Amino acid sequence: MGLRMQRLFSTFPEGWPGTGLAFLRVVAAIPTVRQSLARLVGVQPPVATLEVVAASAALFLLVGLWTPVAGIAIGVAESSLAVLDPANQPMHVVLGALGVALAMLGPGAWSVDARRFGRKRIHIPRR
Repeated sequence: MGLRMQRLFSTFPEGWPGTGLAFLRVVAAIPTVRQSLARLVGVQPPVATLEVVAASAALFLLVGLWTPVAGIAIGVAESSLAVLDPANQPMHVVLGALGVALAMLGPGAWSVDARRFGRKRIHIPRR
């Protein structure tokens, strides 16, 4: 008899929902990395640090590694950048919201998290 178990912090849907989560991870990660790397030149140290945190977390999010932690890190970094950089505030808010939403939804079946922490089958021997 097999018992399916799954971590409580996220889900690993397959099919269309899993494809949607993979697409959402890409859509959230690529602009975050692009924007963060483009702004690193000539910015003050607190902003540069937040940009590096956002870009690093976005790379983790892109492959679906530590998705809840990476999503929250993007949310915090982008929220802080929204305060420190009012000119680009709408983009920071959107990217931060995407990061937090992905932290809540989970990585999906096509991610490193799903390979490492996904559903496991436990076999309980009969007596």
